Amino acid sequence: MLAALARTATRRPKTVVLVWLLLLVLGFGFGTRVFGDLTSSVEDVPGSESVVAAERLDELTPYGDDFNAVVSGPAVDTPRLRAQVGDAIAEVRRQPGIAHVPDPYTTRGLVAGDGKALLIPVTLKGGLDDDAEEEATGDAADRIREITAGDVAVSGGPLLGEQMGGRAQEDVARAELITLPAVLLVLLLIFGGLRAAGLPLLVTVSGVAGAFLTLYGFSQFTEISVYAVQIVTMLGLGLAVDYALLMVIRFREERGKAVGRGKAVERGKAGGVAQAVHATVAHAGRTVLFSGLTVAISLSGLVWFPSPFLRSMGLAASAVVVVDMLAALTLLPALLALFGGRIAPAGTKSRTRKRLWRPRGSAAEPGAFFARLALFSARRPVAVATTVVAVLTLLALPAFGMRINIGDARQLPHDTEARQLYDTVREHYPAGADTDPVKVLVGAGTDPGTVAGIRALPGIRSADSERLPDGTVLLQLTPKGSVDGPDATRIVERVRDLRGDEPVRVTGNAAGLVDFRSMLAERAPWAVLTVLVALFALLFAFTGSLLLPLRTLATTLLSLGAALGVVVWVFQDGHWAGLLGSEGLGALSLTAPPLIIAIAFGLAMDYELFILSRMRETWLETGDHRAATVEGLRRSGRVVSCAALLLAIVFGGFMTGGFAPILQIGLGLTLAVLIDATLVRMFLVPATMTLLGRRAWWAPARMRRLHEWYGLREEMPVADDPVPVGQGDGRAVRQAPPSP
Repeated sequence: MLAALARTATRRPKTVVLVWLLLLVLGFGFGTRVFGDLTSSVEDVPGSESVVAAERLDELTPYGDDFNAVVSGPAVDTPRLRAQVGDAIAEVRRQPGIAHVPDPYTTRGLVAGDGKALLIPVTLKGGLDDDAEEEATGDAADRIREITAGDVAVSGGPLLGEQMGGRAQEDVARAELITLPAVLLVLLLIFGGLRAAGLPLLVTVSGVAGAFLTLYGFSQFTEISVYAVQIVTMLGLGLAVDYALLMVIRFREERGKAVGRGKAVERGKAGGVAQAVHATVAHAGRTVLFSGLTVAISLSGLVWFPSPFLRSMGLAASAVVVVDMLAALTLLPALLALFGGRIAPAGTKSRTRKRLWRPRGSAAEPGAFFARLALFSARRPVAVATTVVAVLTLLALPAFGMRINIGDARQLPHDTEARQLYDTVREHYPAGADTDPVKVLVGAGTDPGTVAGIRALPGIRSADSERLPDGTVLLQLTPKGSVDGPDATRIVERVRDLRGDEPVRVTGNAAGLVDFRSMLAERAPWAVLTVLVALFALLFAFTGSLLLPLRTLATTLLSLGAALGVVVWVFQDGHWAGLLGSEGLGALSLTAPPLIIAIAFGLAMDYELFILSRMRETWLETGDHRAATVEGLRRSGRVVSCAALLLAIVFGGFMTGGFAPILQIGLGLTLAVLIDATLVRMFLVPATMTLLGRRAWWAPARMRRLHEWYGLREEMPVADDPVPVGQGDGRAVRQAPPSP
């Protein structure tokens, strides 16, 4: 398959480029329409008690969703402000789709005790379709915002999703403005030339276009979260750069080998370029193929969860990974076939400054710095492995106390309307004034003792009841603390424990959070097991080893735990969160941990494959496990380091928006990439490979035969650059060395 792709790219490069150009136009022309189809609801679990009870409640009441406006000023009882508020309320009441708007001056509790703020709750009619609800909400909010005698903020309900979607678009635009120029600059430093640096950027732009088009396609039959645009764009940018970087560096190496053999590589020698493209696709393309499949499998674990948010994220992100992989295997070889003759081979002098991966004072041989790192770990493997594992474990400790919540407006920056409403209410109203109640539907025939027991549960600030048309009683239990705090969730759990077989159902935000947590606890083991088994099979197909997949999974989980622990320490516990424009929230957003785990796990496996591919080449050439470890890191170290730096820039750009869930995901992925590319891949991997020795490449006889039959591998050419003296004889062998 890879050989066929290489032949197509070199024989019909213009056709391949035209096809991708069409995808680019479609992606940025139609794909960006996804911004109009985003949803902010992420905690719903179809079929759960909270969702079923909420649907039943909607059927029994004439009311729909609601939102709030807050008006503040030195005094809200002035004649001018009263007149403007009265006119606005009268007009809003007459608008279609509006069910109820109380007068804040005559309704108890709507004017703040200090007289400096008033609330205007607006309730929509039930049964409105999406377009009618959006129109009614927008018209009412716009009319209230026309009040000029005080400061006005309107949010909540359907408005909150709209505001989050708008913030998502702003953050994506800002991140792209920051990251793309920064990525180009770093690529220029890495390659020392505009032509070589421009090719990964072209693949990156194609990946982003594919991301938008993929999201738009999924939005036609499933809900897409406001977070999806940022997450998938981050992933599309990062992996496109990773894969393109690996391919271009390998292409330059293959051209450099031709120079060493005395073959002509000057401009116009198409044959040499075609051979270099074929060799690049055979070697680096194989790594890209396995890496793309690995990342896609890691993300596909999200499909196990019934949550539309997680499932759509898993599908969309997996599809974007495949788009990036295909771009690296088709578009990039075609571009190399067209312009590769003008790219300087590896080892030639550049007119620009030293390449980024060659530290000052390092030997002239490419990768010597990383070879020394590998030798350092190989000479003292026990000490290095023990130290790195201890550091990663220490960083991971806060993750054991991780909590997840739906969150409130504190997740948004202070300049957003939703956050301004939240801050104003917290400043002028008593605690709990903006807390959504736990809603309990008590069916006919319920034992009065059960109802009395529910009302007497601890942690309840107030309890109100209302009889619905079918005889059901709606209990609204306002908890102490926040809407999704421990008091609220304990009330939900205790009501469900107390009811027994009685016809009692619980809904509301706290109930939704409890159901979401239960869903994660129930489905996560199956998702993890499926991903680990699939990755083990894929890594075995890649390496032919039984122990290497197990070692890879263990070291990857360590780096992932360390990154997640730091995120908990910063955003949940509040350490240094202010430096990132956030604050200690007492919990992580329920969207952050699943996405950090899925994406970071895939990216870590990505770098592992980069290194293992070069180790495997040397192992097949020499049969020397020490040479495989040192030479593998020498050849792949600069690729992994540069790719990690570029990914950190991409993820770091998405930490400039101020939206807490995205900040959490951005920090988690940035740390995961940097930790994995430094402590794990540069120290822990060579140390553990040394401890395993020849056993690292061992597999039982039946598994070796299975790999010979089904394992994907390229035909190994005779080595053109022998390994260092004393680490093998330099002769190629076309089968794996015998097991120890």
